[in-house]
Amino acid sequence: MCVSSNCGEENTLEKFVIDGGVPLKGEVRISGAKNAAVAVIPAAIMADGPCYIDNLPMIKDVRNWVGILRSMGVHVEYNGNEMMIDASKARPIEPPIEPVQEMRASYYLVGAMLGRYKKAVVGLPGGCSIGVRPIDQHIKGFEALGAKVEINHGVIIASADKLKGTNVFLDVVSVGATINLMLAACMAEGVTVIENAAKEPHVVDIANFLNAMGADIKGAGTDNIRIKGVERLVGCKHSIIPDQIETGTFMVAAAATRGDVTISNVIPTHMDSIMAKLEETGVMIIPSEDSIRVIGSGPLKGTDIRTQPYPGFPTDLQQPMSVLLSVVNGTSMITENVWDNRFKYIDELKKMGAKARVEGRTAIIEGVKSLTGARVTATDLRAGAAMVVAGLVAKGQTEVLDIVHIDRGYEHLERKLQKLGARIRREEE
Repeated sequence: MCVSSNCGEENTLEKFVIDGGVPLKGEVRISGAKNAAVAVIPAAIMADGPCYIDNLPMIKDVRNWVGILRSMGVHVEYNGNEMMIDASKARPIEPPIEPVQEMRASYYLVGAMLGRYKKAVVGLPGGCSIGVRPIDQHIKGFEALGAKVEINHGVIIASADKLKGTNVFLDVVSVGATINLMLAACMAEGVTVIENAAKEPHVVDIANFLNAMGADIKGAGTDNIRIKGVERLVGCKHSIIPDQIETGTFMVAAAATRGDVTISNVIPTHMDSIMAKLEETGVMIIPSEDSIRVIGSGPLKGTDIRTQPYPGFPTDLQQPMSVLLSVVNGTSMITENVWDNRFKYIDELKKMGAKARVEGRTAIIEGVKSLTGARVTATDLRAGAAMVVAGLVAKGQTEVLDIVHIDRGYEHLERKLQKLGARIRREEE
């Protein structure tokens, strides 16, 4: 059982070294969803008794949560993909600023603490630098529920004598705001309705977790979520859903390397938009009950992609997808409609011979015959995954630096790729 806040994590700078040009072949099992795990863990502090969570991904963000919760007096037992959280003796105090600033999802503490304790003091979140990611919709919702919210010196301070159910219309579809308001509203007086809510699979997973604790949430997965407040939440058991983005990353990697990979422990219906776009390029997709086989042989062609909130094409997969589009026939366009600064990685991809340019929110990519290995940097989590895929595709050797970003969201990425035949290793920089 891991007892330290770092849980065996090394602080040395590391890189991936990849000898590319090998088609991926075999079977890979997908881990639990990062985006669900990082919300379920803080949500567990709202329960009076212990919560048992399994199918957690062994990633840096999950390990960060262990340290944050323990600093608040929460009893945490963490063993690989399983965690027990008992917040019965927790204290509603400000968690340490450093781990909070290392991930975006730390803002879920505000909703969870506000719901249970009616007060929260949490540093502003960090995470990947992919553009402006305001929390105005979160604050708007908390205030509508009756909380007073202010930001002083980089710290969110929220408090309320009581929370009272209300209707909240989100001006933009926001996964974070949807989840945060669900957390706070669970223990508010009366009924809260979130309109224009996010519909992502992990929103549904968090709602299912809260309901297992005794919450009364209906409509998760639609754009109207109804929450009837309850007086207390209790401990429960919960299994995290498979990771949609990890699944998509391996699908794209299989296609880009012209491989043949079966991806297991997945929910194929979560992957409809990705499967559709890969099929447009000429990739063969064979879904079954809990797996997807991807065959990338044969001539492939470009396509156009517009990122959208679920069930549209996910913003977290446009980066790996750009690698595939850079080595197929024709010209493709990727329009980023979710974040405003998510094409930093294009400059890294161009170092490897990709023909691409950025015009505002659109990347125009002209397919080339092949990429060439180079020394590149993971500018953020998903961009890092794209650089790995590019390294797998490229001729020669690629070094991917700053892989700490990748470790935030992918469990043992290099080990899984090695099992598929990839020549990839982790080294100190």
